Amino acid sequence: MAYFTIFASRNHNHDLDGLIQEVFRDKFKISGSAEGTRQVEIQPKGWFNRGRITIRIADEDSDPAYFENNIPGMMGFYQAIPFEDGDLQHRVMMQISVINTMLAIETEKELREEEQRLFVQLAGKVDGICFLPDGTLLDRDGRAIVTPDGKSGPAEFRPRACTKKVRGEDRSTPEGLARKQRSLAYIKEKGIPLLETLPELPPLEELRVKSREEIARRAVALLIVIQYACDIAQDGDLRESREFVEEMLDKFGVKDELTAAERDLLEQAEPASRDAINITWQYEAYWALLWALGVLDELGLPVETCDCDFAINVVASCESFDEFLEKTALRRPEEIADEADKMYRLHWACVNERIKGQPAPAGMNESIVVERRRALFWMIGYRDEAWDDISMDT
Repeated sequence: MAYFTIFASRNHNHDLDGLIQEVFRDKFKISGSAEGTRQVEIQPKGWFNRGRITIRIADEDSDPAYFENNIPGMMGFYQAIPFEDGDLQHRVMMQISVINTMLAIETEKELREEEQRLFVQLAGKVDGICFLPDGTLLDRDGRAIVTPDGKSGPAEFRPRACTKKVRGEDRSTPEGLARKQRSLAYIKEKGIPLLETLPELPPLEELRVKSREEIARRAVALLIVIQYACDIAQDGDLRESREFVEEMLDKFGVKDELTAAERDLLEQAEPASRDAINITWQYEAYWALLWALGVLDELGLPVETCDCDFAINVVASCESFDEFLEKTALRRPEEIADEADKMYRLHWACVNERIKGQPAPAGMNESIVVERRRALFWMIGYRDEAWDDISMDT
């Protein structure tokens, strides 16, 4: 047996049977492809051409359990691969997060080059990516995206997501529309490209905005772990650093606030430099938390990195969590949601220019945008996503 899997993000799959017919009908007999069937049998024509091909089809509407059970595992697999290109890993993870269609292809004999060519052709028609059993990912044209050892292939890969998966059912509310219009006015004033059709964020009554204490605890825990990540990135004394971090987590009583990724970093015997660097960038997310807690007057455009010395001292000058909490005054939920909406649209502008091979507009730094968006979307409880899992679709 040989296996070849196609994953895609599609608004509908009514055309799958027809696409399979287009690819295989010249040299194969196809059965079981009537409307609504979830398995297609493909038999080579001719007496001596043995070797049946079976295509099993699943999508999120007909088989939600498959995606609930398997997509997290797929994300974990590629999260663990040591990508030589961190940005490529981010793009692969984004792609996996929006997958809602799977075509699992099984052949009775070893996969031949001609068969793989046809399978890649099918991937191109469904606008998907190809997964090989060893973990290699191919793009819709059959070019390698990444190999199991983390090496980048020749594919110039960009995630593709259907509007149904990314946006859900687009709808408008008076509150969401007013917020969107405020963001667009701000962005136009700055001369930054915008996309009028990006959807609105839900109204506050449909979100779960975090409390002042929840935000403060996340801020303190994050800041402490960032210090450890910085020591890793700078080849510091990790034993001493880890002891200091454990002491600070206990002192401020925020150990339970660590995310899975942060705990993993602290528990690694030999922490990966890339994991540490990713967390050090979250200084910018921490900066947004401080803004929401009223410690900063404004965030401004995401152009310059935050003042790390000030960021550290805000907490380091306190003897307890309660002392830090007393320094804070949570901004109105409307204000935090407005900033989240604005950052969402600024993120689109950065991605749009990057795709065109251009620098981010208005001098923005996309990494700062991403981390601010992480914090802001977490604070408003968008889709109730965990800190490590905030989606970055644009």
